[in-house]
Amino acid sequence: QVQLVDSGGGSVQAGGSLRLSCAIYGSIPSDNIMGWYRQGPGKQREMVASIRTGGRISYADSVKGRTFISRDNAKVYLQMDTVKPEDTAVYYCNLQFPPGSIWYPRNYWGQGTPVTVSS
Repeated sequence: QVQLVDSGGGSVQAGGSLRLSCAIYGSIPSDNIMGWYRQGPGKQREMVASIRTGGRISYADSVKGRTFISRDNAKVYLQMDTVKPEDTAVYYCNLQFPPGSIWYPRNYWGQGTPVTVSS
């Protein structure tokens, strides 16, 4: 059974930084895509950043240049600098598998960690 446990959310002032962590438990194929999504108040869930095995990275335009995603074995991290009030959201860790993987299109989610950015 695969389980994602994300952590690191909380309150931060605008202009500050946040760092989120996610631990992935269970045996999974080595070729996978780890990422972070967020859902702000009254908004749809959106992709923030993703990183595939081998290092292919994608960022949402809204966070590009101030966000860094990294992974280490079964953990994925999100570092966001110069945070803004519009970054306020519940952040979810995500695990997916690329087309061609025997686990495609399975999709796993963490429980979510809330982030509040105050101005």
